[in-house]
Amino acid sequence: MWVDVTAPPPSAIQVVFVDDAIVVLEKPASLLSVPGRGPDKQDCLSARVQQEFADALVVHRLDMATSGLIVMARGTLAQRTLSEAFANRMVAKRYEAVVHGEIKADPHAWQTIDLPIGVDWPNRPRRIIDHETGKASMTRLQVRHYDPLHHVTHVVLEPLTGRTHQLRVHMLAIGHPILGDHLYAPPEVAALSQRLLLNASDLTFAHPITGCTMRFSCQRLKCLGEPTTER
Repeated sequence: MWVDVTAPPPSAIQVVFVDDAIVVLEKPASLLSVPGRGPDKQDCLSARVQQEFADALVVHRLDMATSGLIVMARGTLAQRTLSEAFANRMVAKRYEAVVHGEIKADPHAWQTIDLPIGVDWPNRPRRIIDHETGKASMTRLQVRHYDPLHHVTHVVLEPLTGRTHQLRVHMLAIGHPILGDHLYAPPEVAALSQRLLLNASDLTFAHPITGCTMRFSCQRLKCLGEPTTER
């Protein structure tokens, strides 16, 4: 049905790029980005990276279940510059996902999901669509490939806002939950994959020291029978 292309094992940390100001990494699924609460949640991407690069500092994070690209800053100046870029939406992020069902759309067109997201207080940490008190949330979506045999669609997602679980909530809201999403998808959809099929595939930002545009890509999800195409 789908292929997680040459995915690193959960114990592996892949350094995609490193210089005196940044470290770009590929986080495997099922690894925390930063330490959690409790002694059993101290193993994480940032701790492992800091064993090799002691000056590496956190700028942003990915959900534990999400794989893909993440950048850490080396030193406080680079951290402050990158943090401001993320806060001011000057960093371009794209994700790929495999979702349940067929999304009927032109494969080359982008469509926008504009639905406010709020906290599902009785069921935290879940989020819900909340038109009364939810925060404005927007996601762009592009269909890459539909697999009619297994009734799943490979999509590209571009968050224009940065709400917690935004992509997972938006895909559920339009009737196409992400495979392997044990927090949001119905049990039968969650069971279709051992991992959440959501990968941070593209990251573009200005280098915090030189200002040069840095572009990185790690596309890992692919439906069987899907042609190899460049976006």
